[in-house]
Amino acid sequence: MASLSIKAIRLLVLDVDGVLTDGRITYDSEGRELKSFHIKDGLGLKLVRSAGLKTAIITGRTSPMVERRARELGIDWIVQGREDKAEALQALAEEQGFALAEIAYMGDDLPDLAAVQIAGLGLTVADGHERVRQAADFVTRLPGGRGAVREACEWLLQQQGKLNAVLASYDSAS
Repeated sequence: MASLSIKAIRLLVLDVDGVLTDGRITYDSEGRELKSFHIKDGLGLKLVRSAGLKTAIITGRTSPMVERRARELGIDWIVQGREDKAEALQALAEEQGFALAEIAYMGDDLPDLAAVQIAGLGLTVADGHERVRQAADFVTRLPGGRGAVREACEWLLQQQGKLNAVLASYDSAS
């Protein structure tokens, strides 16, 4: 389980392919790469941010679509083109003043394994690699790119005792 209390988590870091997307890579007839993001995952990240947590992306690929989606969602930091996710996570933590124990990392495949292991809280998707699922503190019921990030965000906020307050802001009676 997480090395510190879940309540200590202040930063949620996500992989992209297989987590924010379903992992498929699609090219159009002009050779441009296309990515699909689930709208529910986007709202999950907005919920986390409204609860005061920071957000980041670490991805092995470099994509203008990821930059655009990150801007739309107000993601605090984006690190692209980094195959060694654990090294990238450690560098991000150091640069931004976070202890690894204050970071939740969500990945799905072997390049994410070490980052899932060194983060204070390791998260993965239902269709993540078996070794990543075994190492994670929480495994979603949903697959990557299909609402898994939203599920993880709500679970994290529930564990921190913040979910009801965040959801109440959407209630017309509040």
